[in-house]
Amino acid sequence: MNYPQALDYLLHQLPLFQYEGKKAYKPGLDNILQLDTWAAHPHRLFPCIHVAGTNGKGSVCHLLASVLQEAGYRTGLYTSPHLKDFRERIRINGHCISQAYVSEFTTAYLDAKKSGTILAPDFSPSFFELTTTMAFSYFAENKVDVAIIEVGLGGRLDSTNIIDPLLSIITSISLDHMDVLGNNIISIATEKAGIIKNRKPVVAGKNSAEVYQLLREQAEQRQASFYLAEELLQLQGETFNKGSRLTVSAGAWQELGTFTCGLAGQYIPENASLALAALKLLKQDFKKINAPALLRGFEQVVTNTGIRGRWEILQEKPLCICDTGHNQAGLRMVTEQLAATPHKQLHIVLGVVNDKDIGAMLELLPQKAVYYFTKAAVARALPEKELAKLAAGRGLKGQSYPTVAQAKTAALEAAAADDLVFIGGSNFTVAEAL
Repeated sequence: MNYPQALDYLLHQLPLFQYEGKKAYKPGLDNILQLDTWAAHPHRLFPCIHVAGTNGKGSVCHLLASVLQEAGYRTGLYTSPHLKDFRERIRINGHCISQAYVSEFTTAYLDAKKSGTILAPDFSPSFFELTTTMAFSYFAENKVDVAIIEVGLGGRLDSTNIIDPLLSIITSISLDHMDVLGNNIISIATEKAGIIKNRKPVVAGKNSAEVYQLLREQAEQRQASFYLAEELLQLQGETFNKGSRLTVSAGAWQELGTFTCGLAGQYIPENASLALAALKLLKQDFKKINAPALLRGFEQVVTNTGIRGRWEILQEKPLCICDTGHNQAGLRMVTEQLAATPHKQLHIVLGVVNDKDIGAMLELLPQKAVYYFTKAAVARALPEKELAKLAAGRGLKGQSYPTVAQAKTAALEAAAADDLVFIGGSNFTVAEAL
């Protein structure tokens, strides 16, 4: 099986939540445990850090990986979803998994099913279950010093939750994936808290008091030390279109003073604070983490890890920016930053998926913008005309375009040099814009 054949099998012959939504979701750990047995438990061969939450997981994971790389550690990074290339999901020191390994692993899996040893011929995992096993195997075979593992969905029943991490990290929690995780913040937080392990420390980012209380109680039940990032250090920051300037004013890492981060976005200071808090706790196990590695890691995060789609500038004059924020909390920060970015007229290319609280998202968007409603080429995407109709009911006006490429072209052609074009609403919209 060559790489195109393996990729076709993974993306089109396995249930893939990224494209299909809830019907592709397989809650429970039975499948991943069978796969783990077949693969000889690769996750036991390297230390790891587990990251769950609603928003900020990707930024925190990439910042941690960048700093650990700069400190001299061979660092695995498993994140989702991918934007342009499947191989983005699995990296070592910023380098994507090889096409050859994807082909070899997929072939070995299909051969194992065919032979009926350990895996039955009718065994049917999801895309995420199989690729999680692929990531763990790749990291083990390449002898990483540490791996950063991002939860795919929720936490308690997520395929990644078979690991026993050195540290669990929980970012901000808000309403998202309510059809799967529950329709209130406590239900969702309970699922995220499922990654907390017995006697293993956990650090949490900015959340409401009720979420903090739940996380603390879950940690106490597991005899896990519980930390809040804001209790470990105080960080202030301001963000620009091409990066952020951060200052540690109290607590851990004061020796950093004022420094730069290669990521932009209103959410970066909050995510950076959590990453720094985690690195303070991790220094006990990874002695080479120090201030120079932190400074280089934050500044070079984009180069080191290949992260994309976070307040990313696509062109100047007109300024065109994309961001993957795709729920109420994420879009609220995006709209705040759009308002703070100098421009004459705002143009918004918007495409969303149909399993979000679209009405709540639309309520956050500015009525003075010109909209270009569109639909990414995935089954979960809401048809552009339906989106336009919903938006019109909330005073958002614009035209509909059947593809992201057409909507992006129309927006750029209509925009003057001092206008601002924003592209977002879902990961898929951003991926096609890139």
